[in-house]
Amino acid sequence: MIDLHTHTNQSDGTLTPQELLGEAARVGLEALAITDHDTFAGYDQAAAALNGIDLICGIELSTKYEGRSVHLLAYFLKGDPGAEFRTWVLGLIASRRQRNQELIDTLRQAGIQITLEEVSARGRGMIGRPHFAAVMLDKGYVASAQQAFDKYLGESGSCFTPRDEVNFSEAVARILAAGGLPVLAHPGRILPDPAAFEDCLDGMRSAGLRGLEAFHSEHSAEQAKAWATLARRYSLAVTGGSDFHGAAKPGIALGAGNIPLSVLQELRRVA
Repeated sequence: MIDLHTHTNQSDGTLTPQELLGEAARVGLEALAITDHDTFAGYDQAAAALNGIDLICGIELSTKYEGRSVHLLAYFLKGDPGAEFRTWVLGLIASRRQRNQELIDTLRQAGIQITLEEVSARGRGMIGRPHFAAVMLDKGYVASAQQAFDKYLGESGSCFTPRDEVNFSEAVARILAAGGLPVLAHPGRILPDPAAFEDCLDGMRSAGLRGLEAFHSEHSAEQAKAWATLARRYSLAVTGGSDFHGAAKPGIALGAGNIPLSVLQELRRVA
């Protein structure tokens, strides 16, 4: 069993990289990919504290494709992505910081008096919307983190503040140039019906996409099967992961989906 989509407290998860490794060993994972948002900090710390698990270097990037916000997973199955790609990622972090300040301003205009310092104290690495939700919950502005997203922070929320996301094609090209494998994350968030996604997927494949996350905690077994069928139709590698965030998303267990080791073996063959 493997999990190729996880987050540590270096982005918007709650477990330290070392704690995530321990949990992976506890649930019996054979392989684990750390795919923090816009940073390799979690992977780097875990790589220095390996406990025998097959650790995959990964990252999750927010991109823009034909007006849609699309997340890309990048897997570096042959080793470190290198200094050039890491430097490029640092530029993405600056964009995230600017968005966070704009989100604070928007929330304060809506009467939610929180500060960026309060939010920053919740995250050891990258600051994301779950950290905003935690502060809002503690200060009594919402009854739950989910309500914070539904009412204010999510894409349909009143205070949603988009990031200046990198172009999809540029991100794919950067990943490929660094020796990585670009994979579309949780496609069900873009369009829930795989049959309606074919035109979009054809364009993404032409741009260099090499894989699709068919197995995800938000996909039902039937949906996962449909996404996997679509991926194979377009000669894309099939991947899967839980999107584990620890206590930030308590309903998602590490290793959810019972994804077999053969998925990783196929990814390595493609890479």
